[in-house]
Amino acid sequence: MTKPGPGHTMCTDRLDAMSNTPDNAVRTTGPAESVRAYIDAHRAAFLDDLAAWLRIPSVSADPARATDVRRSAEWLAAKLKDTGFPTAEIWETDATDGAPAVFAEWPSDDAGAPTVLVYGHHDVQPAAREDGWHTDPFEPTTVDGKLYARGAADDKGQVLFHTLGVRAHLAATGRTAPAVHLKLLIEGEEESGSPNFPALIHQHADRLACDAVIVSDTGMWSAQTPTVCTGMRGLTDCQIDLYGPDQDIHSGSFGGAVPNPATEAARLAAALHDGDRRVAIPGFYDGIVELTDAERELFAELPFDEERWLRTAHSHGALGESGYSTLERIWARPTAEVNGIGGGYQGPGGKTIVPSTAQLKLSFRLVAGQDADRIQESVRAWVTASLPEGIRHEVTFWGATRPCLTPLDHPYLQSVARSMGRAFGQKIRFTREGGSGPAADLQDALGAPVLFLGISVPSDGWHAPNEKVELDLLMKGVETAAYLWDDLAETASAR
Repeated sequence: MTKPGPGHTMCTDRLDAMSNTPDNAVRTTGPAESVRAYIDAHRAAFLDDLAAWLRIPSVSADPARATDVRRSAEWLAAKLKDTGFPTAEIWETDATDGAPAVFAEWPSDDAGAPTVLVYGHHDVQPAAREDGWHTDPFEPTTVDGKLYARGAADDKGQVLFHTLGVRAHLAATGRTAPAVHLKLLIEGEEESGSPNFPALIHQHADRLACDAVIVSDTGMWSAQTPTVCTGMRGLTDCQIDLYGPDQDIHSGSFGGAVPNPATEAARLAAALHDGDRRVAIPGFYDGIVELTDAERELFAELPFDEERWLRTAHSHGALGESGYSTLERIWARPTAEVNGIGGGYQGPGGKTIVPSTAQLKLSFRLVAGQDADRIQESVRAWVTASLPEGIRHEVTFWGATRPCLTPLDHPYLQSVARSMGRAFGQKIRFTREGGSGPAADLQDALGAPVLFLGISVPSDGWHAPNEKVELDLLMKGVETAAYLWDDLAETASAR
């Protein structure tokens, strides 16, 4: 399959096709009544399975839980076998302390069908009752249609809905195998920063080869406004260490006559943005994929309450790059943030010195068209050019995550939106994610478009106490997956 280039944009005459209302978007896939009947009949058993998996405290960041992370992988591999996947394997990483991933594959009976890879993760964030949980975080509890447990939404619930989804797809269509060549890669280290994930996918690139990637580790705008995410920003961050005198020195005897590293750290921080709040590092915006008018219109359709958003941010005002809305700033514009600044005396009272060292911590969120290596080079050059003689410096970058974006008019993205619109019975809108994740590693290694299918809502509390998933929305995820494989197969045959 040929994927559109990074500058591929949507024509305005296709906006109606992207609305995904039930009457203009439904494909002739398996009968909805059959899909829903199958899901209803198997809902209780599915939720029992999910509860069993959630009881495994697969906290990848805690070395003491390594056995549990492995047990989680083994549980999932067995469940995928039980679902019908002919292949379900535990994949080890090369690192001695790496956590296992799960790979599964179910070939279609149609040799010419497209190949689709589903990505998710089975590890979870740490959780303890004393953190503020109302219940035991690893004893799933259902209250008012909400299932509370660590991993309920992030990401075990959203991984497992594919098992019931594919069975509903088969039952409704009479198939014995999916309409697509279906693969799953479920990581075991996402909550620890995916340190071994890029190496793992490059090592197994031949087994993972696909025409599209479905990421089920994301969410929607709200239960009332279901959405499909089209991209995530990339990330690179660093620490700048500045060195002046060989030791702290008297500010009366030497101040004003020698360079002060704390002052230079402040000057760097102040020079990071211009008067329009644009990043002032030369070359920072080179090559970025700009927002189209169509995308800006679609973002503006969302029921965004900025005052409410500010309350969730615990902030007293919105501020950012001139000429862009708040949603555009956090989803589709690159940013630079001062994460920390320090140097010199920090104790009580005064201490009149010129400090010997200072530090500045910066992070950069990147958008499509930006390359982390080039950004790092630009930052290093900017720091070197900005510092006076007498200040030595070191710039240390900790890593990079690439940005990921699928154009709005990509046929496979339309398949996801159509399938979700069918499940929800309403128009599906579009968002992006302001954060960063491993999706771009899959896009880069496999050369396939990344599509996001998630049903979580903001109130689900990822990484927070009392994480939960809305059970009715979880079933909508199951239903979406049940429609998706036929729609993708039809879309591929029409290309």
